[in-house]
Amino acid sequence: MRTEFQQIPGSVVAPKGFLASGVFCDIKRLGTGKGSNRGLKRDLALIVSEVPATVAGLFTTNQISAAPVHLCRAVTTRGRAQAIVANSGNANACTGRRGMADARAMAAEVAAFLHLPPAQILVASTGRIGVPLPMANVRLGIRQASALLGNAPEHAAEAAEAIMTSDTHPKVAAVEFNLDGKPVRIGGICKGAGMIHPGLSLTGRRPPAAPHATMLAFLTTDAAAAAPFLRRALSEAVARSFNRITIDGDMSTNDTVLLLANGLADNRPLGGAGPRAARAQSRFQDALNQVCLELARMIVRDGEGVSKCVTVRVTGARTAGDADAAARAVANSALVKTSWCGGDPNWGRIIDALGYSPARIVETQVDIGYAAPGQRSVAWCLRHGQPTRIPFARLCAIVAHREFDLHIRLNLGRASAVLYAADLTEAYVDFNKGDVGNPAARGG
Repeated sequence: MRTEFQQIPGSVVAPKGFLASGVFCDIKRLGTGKGSNRGLKRDLALIVSEVPATVAGLFTTNQISAAPVHLCRAVTTRGRAQAIVANSGNANACTGRRGMADARAMAAEVAAFLHLPPAQILVASTGRIGVPLPMANVRLGIRQASALLGNAPEHAAEAAEAIMTSDTHPKVAAVEFNLDGKPVRIGGICKGAGMIHPGLSLTGRRPPAAPHATMLAFLTTDAAAAAPFLRRALSEAVARSFNRITIDGDMSTNDTVLLLANGLADNRPLGGAGPRAARAQSRFQDALNQVCLELARMIVRDGEGVSKCVTVRVTGARTAGDADAAARAVANSALVKTSWCGGDPNWGRIIDALGYSPARIVETQVDIGYAAPGQRSVAWCLRHGQPTRIPFARLCAIVAHREFDLHIRLNLGRASAVLYAADLTEAYVDFNKGDVGNPAARGG
């Protein structure tokens, strides 16, 4: 991916005025779900702004959503927040009234230790569904994390580890750029490796063209920004990144993206009118897009059992909805994904998935081809619905790589869509099939 902004260390503590920590408090007890790092892996993270911040958030559009999602929606609607507390090992989903009480108790505990208003504390959880949180452990973890807050890169790294479940490594990013002559930073951490097919929105309601282990992403910036602008900016960034990835086609009950902007960079607040303001807003948007896309693609590359990462590029669709539907049908087809795993460039499975998608498809118009990542030279195996004479070995050589692009031209219009997808491997099945005789081996 081409980068336009200077990458820097520190992720969520790279912007001025942010602190983070991560601790182990044994939330993932026996029977509460798998994790890539068992034992003493940190499982509770805290991210704090030294001053109140403008906040924006997008959340799962699954009709079943976890208690922390409901709490965060209320906080982000008010537009101000100062801290995020997140745990792994337990989703606090489908836990009824107790689940909501526990989410509120997490916020209250953070507020008490940091002397902040409870209404400005955001909460997130990830892990096994349907198991009550071990609140004694959670409270202990919050106390420990509150005492260990710091602004060094290692503090951010500890927080990034603490939100991991089946991830094999932390996912972090940060950039620096100038606004109004002031250095501004955006940083982020995220987690996700399974149950990945986000369809996030501001309210949790699915827009007409919305897509179908939880994905969590926490972003910080020291830019000053008005709440309406921050919501628009985050919505656009997520639409280009987290809502463009799929690993297994399963949308989580807990998907959450949060962005805190504390204004300590001392730039003119983003969201104003006029050409100068528009240029600053555009630059901030580009930087936010870059951080979000970088984090999102890390999720796909670290997917459960993933051996191939495929960028599905659909062009020539009649409408944007058709382009999106076509891309998702292909990217989530079990037959297509298993053929990628085997290194088989099986265009028959691809055109079949296109045909049953809701998109308008005309068989004699479809072109399908493979290419190395970002390359213009495409090896077309299908043109106008008919196979070409391209050597099969050449196609296999492309699909043998860890990453490649799949190009689909529908030739019916001018709309396009991109989706970042993964193959389906034996390792994914083995990891997720569970073992009813061994509670510690059950999935999330």
